[in-house]
Amino acid sequence: MACRLTTQQGGKIKDLTGKFIVFEGLDATGKSTQVKHLAKLLQRRGLTVVTTREPGGTPLGEAIRRILLDNENHLLTPLSELLLFVASRHQLTKEVIQPALQAGKTVISSRYTMSSLVYQGYGRGIDLDLIQQLNAVATTGLQPDFLFLIDVTLAVAINRMIRLSKHGERRDRIETEDIAFYERVQRGYREAASKERGVYIIDGELPEMRIAEQVAAHLDFC
Repeated sequence: MACRLTTQQGGKIKDLTGKFIVFEGLDATGKSTQVKHLAKLLQRRGLTVVTTREPGGTPLGEAIRRILLDNENHLLTPLSELLLFVASRHQLTKEVIQPALQAGKTVISSRYTMSSLVYQGYGRGIDLDLIQQLNAVATTGLQPDFLFLIDVTLAVAINRMIRLSKHGERRDRIETEDIAFYERVQRGYREAASKERGVYIIDGELPEMRIAEQVAAHLDFC
């Protein structure tokens, strides 16, 4: 499913007022880029849009992000890593996401609860039920209205990270994990997506604007 993005009004579109949209996927799959494309499209249609990311999105969350991604913090245990992600998520949910949704704004985030399930669960081996429980507490049960999984092969994701590092972007603590870790994470995403209702899986190896068009088409926003 695809469409040509347009600024024209008209046609059947979903009411995205007060809706929460999340992009998930491996590192270097273009989540942040697609957040920007969708935000611009929705703003052109007159919606008030808030964009955010995990970890981060609040002053405390950004401080936690620096801890989590700093290559110097190699002694950070899997459980400590999970709890830091959950703390950042709770702050983001309470400070940014819930107030924005209650005000009728559309919130678009790069990453949310599924990231912890696959990175700390499948990737680090932490009990999935524990992660689900912590996610539920941290978010007070808030779930995305639309969740897009940008799916690429592991080889493509790794090559993109390597290419970015060659262009001066330093790979962070998690991006430097070995291939076996990322194999588990990719399997986790695909299994989680198959079990969760309402997840749209997008081919992340398509050209950037084709991905944006597919996202817009799934939202009936073309």
